[in-house]
Amino acid sequence: MTTKITRPYSLVCNQCYTLKISDKLFLKEKNVNLRIATLLLAFIVISCKHATKNEKEISALKNQADSIATVSQMILLQNVAGAIQKGGIDYAVEFCNIQAIPLTGSIAEDLNVYIQRLSDKNRNPANAIKTQADSLAWKKIKSKKVDFIEQHNNGEVYYYKPILIAMPTCVKCHGGKSDIAESTQNSIAQKYPGDKAVNYKLGDLRGMWKIKLK
Repeated sequence: MTTKITRPYSLVCNQCYTLKISDKLFLKEKNVNLRIATLLLAFIVISCKHATKNEKEISALKNQADSIATVSQMILLQNVAGAIQKGGIDYAVEFCNIQAIPLTGSIAEDLNVYIQRLSDKNRNPANAIKTQADSLAWKKIKSKKVDFIEQHNNGEVYYYKPILIAMPTCVKCHGGKSDIAESTQNSIAQKYPGDKAVNYKLGDLRGMWKIKLK
């Protein structure tokens, strides 16, 4: 059984089920409807999570995890966009400081997986790369810039995927000093005293998704 993204908001499963996720499922009065998105993804996790270590099933796990990462990224971006619309870039910095990790945690809890965003230039200390396995995965991400599955000797299966600076808005918080307003720089310094996540340009590698599947 395989799961694949056929267009930005579609998740397709091989057992004659087609799940089409439209903007309306993510936006309700310009707020993300997280529950609907995670319920749809939970169907995929439950139906695919029996996979073992043969090549075909690892490919299915990879496609499943890519779907999870894609929708998780979409949910995060929609929430950040909503925060910017509500109160501007400085308000979005505060929103991310309080809500970004709990939001990712809510998605992971609903899907019964482990989800983390990691970087060697982290803003939140919780997103720092700390283990040898993650360091090796990060080197691979930086070198090849592709997603992949890692299987550990203890049977655990992890998925890693690059995170890019994909929108001009991202540079307003993660760019150089000339890109980030002074008030935003002050807000970042207050919320994240040890911030490293700056001096990026559009299209740069920002970090990686880490998803524990089993």
